[in-house]
Amino acid sequence: MAAFGKRGLAGAAKKIRSGSCPGGSFSGSQTIHPMKSLTIHSDGACQGNPGPGGWAALLNWNGRAKELSGGEPATTNNRMELRAAIEALRILREPCRIEFFTDSEYLRNGVTRWIKGWKANGWQTRKELPVKNSDLWRELDRLREGHRIDWKWLKGHAGHPGNERCDLLAREAVAGMRRQYGPDQLREMLRDFNAQVA
Repeated sequence: MAAFGKRGLAGAAKKIRSGSCPGGSFSGSQTIHPMKSLTIHSDGACQGNPGPGGWAALLNWNGRAKELSGGEPATTNNRMELRAAIEALRILREPCRIEFFTDSEYLRNGVTRWIKGWKANGWQTRKELPVKNSDLWRELDRLREGHRIDWKWLKGHAGHPGNERCDLLAREAVAGMRRQYGPDQLREMLRDFNAQVA
């Protein structure tokens, strides 16, 4: 089974630049030894926060690279950080060892420190309030099962090539949202979004 599948490329501003595994594409049928090692970088962006947002991920395996990106017309930066991680993990078709780099302390702390308590408390905080973005946290929690992931934080906008590339792709996805939807449409979708999270 191939390392990367084609599912989960959500978002109106999708971009995929495909690489190849030995003997075929990422979505081919060649058997690969389980628990391969790969590196993932991810990033999210949002103009207005909330506002139009974008996410991006860069997967590197055995000298090959795969880029993913997408956007949403009304969202937050934290949701885009989570979406980037979700979409990166969603396309993996077998268990992997992963070095996962993010410049989001919210993502890294959430997945390495807070999520265990949230789950034990029925997806509530210590103050017994609903966990924000619990829909995405639940999805991320499900998708990380079976993988061995080392979640690493790095400083954003500090010249790290993987992070800089994801930042560019995420910002391009935001621009794509602004091209796809007019100002009035974006304002209406933002009102709907704010009403849902209020």
